[in-house]
Amino acid sequence: MPPLPRYPTVDELGGRAAALVARHPRDSRLRRVGTSRAGTPMWLLSIGPGSRQALVVAGPHANEPVGGATVLRLAERALADPALTEGADATWNLLLCLDPDGLRRNEGWLTGPYTLGRYFRNFFRPGFLEQPEWLPDGAAGAALPETRALLDVQDELRPFLQCSLHGVDVGGGFVELTHDLPGLAQRLAHTAARLGIPRELGAYDALYWPGLGPAVYRIPPPRRAGLAAAITEAAVESTWFHPHRHGTVTAVVEAPMWAVAAVADGSPPADRDAVLRAVSRTLRHDTTILRHLLARIRPHLAAVPDAARLLAPVDDYALVCPGLADAWDPDTGDGAAHPLPPLSTAHLAALRISGRRLALRTAGLLHQLVRATGHDPAGALPELDLLIDEWSADYRDGCAARWIPVARQAEYQARVVLSAFELALRHPPPRAPAGEPEQGSGAAVP
Repeated sequence: MPPLPRYPTVDELGGRAAALVARHPRDSRLRRVGTSRAGTPMWLLSIGPGSRQALVVAGPHANEPVGGATVLRLAERALADPALTEGADATWNLLLCLDPDGLRRNEGWLTGPYTLGRYFRNFFRPGFLEQPEWLPDGAAGAALPETRALLDVQDELRPFLQCSLHGVDVGGGFVELTHDLPGLAQRLAHTAARLGIPRELGAYDALYWPGLGPAVYRIPPPRRAGLAAAITEAAVESTWFHPHRHGTVTAVVEAPMWAVAAVADGSPPADRDAVLRAVSRTLRHDTTILRHLLARIRPHLAAVPDAARLLAPVDDYALVCPGLADAWDPDTGDGAAHPLPPLSTAHLAALRISGRRLALRTAGLLHQLVRATGHDPAGALPELDLLIDEWSADYRDGCAARWIPVARQAEYQARVVLSAFELALRHPPPRAPAGEPEQGSGAAVP
């Protein structure tokens, strides 16, 4: 089955997996492991007869569809190469999409053409509390059916390796690990160089996390905190750490859609504080504009179906943006209480991209809310179009963002997963002692 030159939709994922099983009925199995909130089946594709289980989770974030293309590619590889199954005594378990409802909401841009403006005008990612990878109330309190399905699969399989497939809309590739896999940084560097993917050497998601090598970061155990801290400081429990007690190592594999070379520049910056001031000033300015637009738009949304789901992430971004601007600003930051780590040129590029990303996501969600009213009662659409075009141009011209073809994104991610698979077989983490409290971790930005 030839790879798609674009991202697969929810229906295409299920259809292509079923076709693969029909061609290989002895070596592959497809079963329903859950049902989404909207009634969409959640499918697990398994390849191989081995006793050691590998779990690969695609689509944990609704706007990061590369994992769907990657799991189809991994399934074909596992079927073609017995060394990945019989030779390793392994079974590959591929969850086709963790958030199928969210992926459907991205179908306005999913199949192309791929431009920044089209992407952000049709972008959807649920609010933090509706993202199925996170466990803000712990595993026992997980309410989302998608989350419960993943937890059940983890506890059934007890995988030696879990890979969570994420996508960076603008930036570079990197990996986050719950346990070190010695040699992964070198393999990542080789794969990235072969495929022309910049490595993100100062990833914002891992700003305060220890490094295990260039573009490889150690996910710290969580701590209990409020929502704002959970969103910005990786303080919430997650499905990344849930199977830790089974001896599982989790690798979060990030693949970029639009690449920016500056995120791979590990040199010292010429004027760190000047860049930080500019990034913070821009984020405050953009946030003020968007808050005023939101105040104009919100009174007209009562009749918009499901407006709350689009407003939830908007409110999340409005919550975190002022604090981020202050934390990054050398004149207003927390100083000794929560200082920024040493920053390279790559870190500063990532912060600039992250601030602009928050503004663009918010503008895109507001654009959809206005369109859903049918008649733009607040007269906000021209302003939102102007902002999205201007800020997308800043990515394209100011950051030199360049599109990476979907097939190359998926090939990069698949090769990194295969490297993690081989290294996890060699370097299993110690099992957690019986009765050890669950650990977990969340993401830096919702």
